[in-house]
Amino acid sequence: MKNQARIALFEGHHGQLVLRELPLPVPAAGETLVRVLGCTLCGSDLHSFEGRRQVPVPTILGHEIVGEILDQGPGSPREDLQGQSLNPGDRVTWAIVAHCGDCFYCRRGLPQKCLRGVKYGHEPLRDERSLNGGLASHCLLAPGSTILRLPPEIPLAMVAPASCATATIAAACEAAGDLRGADVGIFGAGLLGLTACAMARDRGASRVYCVEPAARRRTRVIQFGAIGCESSGQLASRLQSNEAPPGLDVVLELSGSTAALEQALPLLRIGGTAVLVGAVFPGPPAGIVPEQIVRRQLTLRGIHNYSPRHLQQAVMFLAGAVGRWPLADLVTDWLPLEQIGSAFQLAGDPARIRVGVVP
Repeated sequence: MKNQARIALFEGHHGQLVLRELPLPVPAAGETLVRVLGCTLCGSDLHSFEGRRQVPVPTILGHEIVGEILDQGPGSPREDLQGQSLNPGDRVTWAIVAHCGDCFYCRRGLPQKCLRGVKYGHEPLRDERSLNGGLASHCLLAPGSTILRLPPEIPLAMVAPASCATATIAAACEAAGDLRGADVGIFGAGLLGLTACAMARDRGASRVYCVEPAARRRTRVIQFGAIGCESSGQLASRLQSNEAPPGLDVVLELSGSTAALEQALPLLRIGGTAVLVGAVFPGPPAGIVPEQIVRRQLTLRGIHNYSPRHLQQAVMFLAGAVGRWPLADLVTDWLPLEQIGSAFQLAGDPARIRVGVVP
């Protein structure tokens, strides 16, 4: 119905979503109402749906979202992060956390940890004014949202993950430092890993290796500029042939596996950096030898979500990736909201990198 929003509501019952309708809200001060054009299912959505990750309920899951501006409340952004005008009809995406800009963490350059933040796809549903998940026909953007108008040449399948996966990899690459001429090891060949392969190459990495035990996923890494390795042992053997001292300058751990981290750290050269991204839910502790961190002058960084500049970097990367890296091919299926159960079932298939939902 014209004045109704359709939602897929997660009430905390593992593996179950229910379709509901809510009144379509009129945006208040600082808010922007968008029509959802598409939302891809992130791994964290799957973890919540299957009960491996706790979220406030009831909630509307989904945070890799592209939308079209329908209405703008008084004082809502009229320009995006790049200074482009924002108007009804514009195709946009937005940062995963709407931040206040003035709390303890915002002042310290961590807006993704804002003490008053609104995190899309992660908030409890109270009424139509908390319509902030992507598994819906509409989304109400909160004050403090960082919005980006999207270049028309980037297809939906390519740009939908920008507000989570792509921007997170931009943050991880920044944390890794200057990648020009670097030997980079990436653990995991999901959407994060494949995006990281392409982005590392675009940032000047000399060689990119991707460790992925699943053969079907490992064959994809060549398309994204990387050398596939079945295991860390196979990677270690490959590194022995390098002219420089054997090892990696950078490791990006994207699989979330404790074992992968333990295998990756010994592969770093002296002065190397490990960036941890994948471990977003509790797992077993890692066996790390502090003496090795000290003597080899290693740097360990954790990245969770990202700052607004990383979303801007992500969209710029995607605009340059059109026709060069087959990122659009990684969204293998698009299903309507009415088939949301089937969408999650497909997303649980390891052969599928991403599944998308359209209203």
